[in-house]
Amino acid sequence: GIFIGSRVDAYGGRPIMLLGSLLLGLTLAFTSQVDSLWAWLLLNGVLVTIGCAMLGNLVVNVTLSKWFVERRGIVISVAAMGVSFGGVVLTPLATWMIDVVGWREAWFWLGIGATVFTLPLALIMRRAPEDHGLYPDGYSAAQIEQGMGERARLELAASFTRAQAVRTFSFYALVIAFGFFSINIFVLLIHTVPFLSDSGLSRNEAAFAMLVASVPAMLSKPVWGYWIDRTPAKPLAAISAAVTGIALFLIVYATASLGLFWVYAAYAVLGLGWGGMIPLQEVIWASFFGRKFLGSIRGAAMPFALALSALAPWLVAIYRDTMGTYDGALLTVATLNVVSGVLIFLAPAPTKVAGAET
Repeated sequence: GIFIGSRVDAYGGRPIMLLGSLLLGLTLAFTSQVDSLWAWLLLNGVLVTIGCAMLGNLVVNVTLSKWFVERRGIVISVAAMGVSFGGVVLTPLATWMIDVVGWREAWFWLGIGATVFTLPLALIMRRAPEDHGLYPDGYSAAQIEQGMGERARLELAASFTRAQAVRTFSFYALVIAFGFFSINIFVLLIHTVPFLSDSGLSRNEAAFAMLVASVPAMLSKPVWGYWIDRTPAKPLAAISAAVTGIALFLIVYATASLGLFWVYAAYAVLGLGWGGMIPLQEVIWASFFGRKFLGSIRGAAMPFALALSALAPWLVAIYRDTMGTYDGALLTVATLNVVSGVLIFLAPAPTKVAGAET
């Protein structure tokens, strides 16, 4: 993240995404040949992760944040629908492929698909509108002379460098708040199927729960984006985080004592909370620190955020193996989601520290 973020600022996303597309496709395909733990850790734990980082939210959303300011919320929300669409399509598709042709063939075809779909898109990426004599939000030179686009100009002028950003309390407040927010999706992406299977659901019924969450997550994103561009983002982010936490409380309760319908209903509520997660984070980071060095700043935040996101599923797994149940661990994650909403709401805007100009 640190390496990629600064290069998005300097060179744009196209060369990074081109390499990431090829790397991700090859390593996903080669995962089909895994026959040892070390090979799995190398391919899926290192190389696939690097490929995803070169194609993922950091590169795409930083680029969009440079091109759009006044309409940033709706633009990033529409782009982020692809993440949910992946959950709608790939979760049941991968489950079906594993059952029909086996997990090795499934990995191979996922690798081919990754490159086929992302390589053409990488070719059209551009760093920033100013590189091409353009202005953010599609304003013309005449409109800029009339005073339009002032918000983009002020944001650019007030941009923090990475060195300035990491010296602010606000940087670490957002890292912790959004880290607690994001662990929900990392935990449930990995543990939904075993959690629901433990509770007596079939694998297909469990996988369908992710589809149920992904559909409202996808469809609600433009709604979140519409309101992000018209109201302060922090209260909306607090609501989104609280909804994910409350939904996880409901999932644990419904799985323990209610029927399949109510389990799916709770996952649908979860999807509504997920819908605001990506666009709200990106808008708040950009509004706090500006867009000029946003890639470098977001890259600097990634190690902290991903450390939380990586630890959470592992700790949940340890709890399950130790206690024989998921409930306590998932309730803890739900509590942290609600806490993250409070932290996001209270996070102060940053102030520049003297002597941190580079």
